[in-house]
Amino acid sequence: MAQNKLLFALVARGTVVLAEHNTTTGNAAVVAIRILERLPAEDTRVTYAQDRHMFHIMVHDGLTFMCMAEESAGRRVPFAFLEDIKGLFLSRYADSFRNAVAYEFNADFSKVLQQRMDYFSNDPSADVVNRVRGEITQVKDIMIENIEKVLDRGEKLDLLVDKTELLQGEAFAFRREAKRARRVMWWKVN
Repeated sequence: MAQNKLLFALVARGTVVLAEHNTTTGNAAVVAIRILERLPAEDTRVTYAQDRHMFHIMVHDGLTFMCMAEESAGRRVPFAFLEDIKGLFLSRYADSFRNAVAYEFNADFSKVLQQRMDYFSNDPSADVVNRVRGEITQVKDIMIENIEKVLDRGEKLDLLVDKTELLQGEAFAFRREAKRARRVMWWKVN
């Protein structure tokens, strides 16, 4: 996974930014404010393109969770990040965000944004789908190995069955020859 897929994040109420974290130089914050001014108030999930970056936005209950990511990040990881941030923010600030002033939660929550951005940018397990695909691949490899072992056992069982049939045939021939030898010896004695 490329580093720094997530470059900028914010939490806002309407156009009032409550907390943000920026890892880039440039106009990400300005573009984000312009996007906030044009967002509808109802709950939504949208993505806007700006040069080689994508702004992913989730509006929930009057709060806007936004992140800017590299194009290569796709949509799955950024929206997973936004869901994570939404849960963390709402669990910390419940209803106190409704009357908060601009950047009121920035001192505390920008650190959380930074940590979660680092996690979702650099940790492969952050992408649930890729993690599950990896687990499926591991299970598939184990199953293939087990099937190969079963087939090897099957071949060994076939070989054992062949040897058993051969031994059974030889035992039958030995018994027949033993009976014939016993009769011959009985006739010679009598």
